[in-house]
Amino acid sequence: MRPRSIRDRRGGLLVALLLSSSEVGAAEMITLGQEQTSAAPFVAQAMPEDQRLDEYIRARQKFDDDSGRYWALIVEKRRNRMAKRRNNEVMRIDDYVLAQPPVYTGPPRPADLPQIPQRAPPEYVPVIADFLKSAAQYFNFAPERPLHEIDYKREYARVAASAGLTKEQVVRIYGFESGGNGTYDVQAGLEYPTPHARAINTALGYNQLLNTNSVELMAEDGEQFVQALERKARGLTGSYRRILENKIRVVKAMIQFCRTVPDQWSEHDKLANTSQGLGVHAMILDVDVGPLLQAQKLVNSVVFARNRGYHGILTAAELEMMNLTGDGNGLEIVMMPQAMRGQVPTANFFQQSGYGRNPVAIRNNVVAKLIAATDAKMDKEDKLQGARDLAGAF
Repeated sequence: MRPRSIRDRRGGLLVALLLSSSEVGAAEMITLGQEQTSAAPFVAQAMPEDQRLDEYIRARQKFDDDSGRYWALIVEKRRNRMAKRRNNEVMRIDDYVLAQPPVYTGPPRPADLPQIPQRAPPEYVPVIADFLKSAAQYFNFAPERPLHEIDYKREYARVAASAGLTKEQVVRIYGFESGGNGTYDVQAGLEYPTPHARAINTALGYNQLLNTNSVELMAEDGEQFVQALERKARGLTGSYRRILENKIRVVKAMIQFCRTVPDQWSEHDKLANTSQGLGVHAMILDVDVGPLLQAQKLVNSVVFARNRGYHGILTAAELEMMNLTGDGNGLEIVMMPQAMRGQVPTANFFQQSGYGRNPVAIRNNVVAKLIAATDAKMDKEDKLQGARDLAGAF
């Protein structure tokens, strides 16, 4: 099963969880107009302290009520669109919520109001050292890392081109995902050696695959990786052949492990976050297997689109929508008519909590603007040396 959620992004783009099919809303309870805010603009005036507190509480409650209705409607519309997609029905403009999310415009929180307790510290995010340790412990394996960055780029370009991906797709997605100069082992949040840098999730490499992506790809496409390694080993002798034969053995063991759960994203996610599952993710670092995993992720999206009636060549930005949001959600964006793209708010594709953490998604608050922002970032990043090196490898 393809992913239903997306990962945190560097630069703040699309840092959100998507609506899942398990979320439900009560359409019969929801009526919402097109207003953008939930309370009239507040003008500060001198008033008694109790009255100021009462004003704040009432304004905040109205905002919370309006937000609840809005996001419940987002969920309900989303559920209905999923049903239409399963039945191959055409999406119409009224399948989306066309109002933007409510914005709080009431009085500020009174200074003497008790503070909300601080959130618990963030959970630890595994890093490369953890992936390598688990690969050694559970699979007796250490990935073969490239001597030079260009070696990984050349292998990735070779695999991607042979799979039918275009140079424009691969290079521009690399630029968007890895910042135009990202290395084969770049992890989200650790792109720059700043004093307080920390990993924000497990996304690794040129295409920023999550550990769950690695497990799912091994489960669903593992035989293709084995066949590719066998073709490479054919006719070879000596130490390099033995290295490839060992990789084949390890990949087969990983496939077997990844298939111990049902073929569902939620099950793969649970498995990926076990100690043994983290070891599978170490394969992204391997100069032979890593490019296969990353290219296959993009190829699967292209095939998904083709199988559902999209026969054009996906632009890099459109393919990135599928890469980030999951194939079903991304294809819905890709196949949206241009006129609708300018009307449909990006909020339709997010949960409330995630949307509020996305300044770029909020600023580019309709689909057309979001795609344009993605293209603009790609335009900037693919001029950097890392992207130029990858382009030259094709």
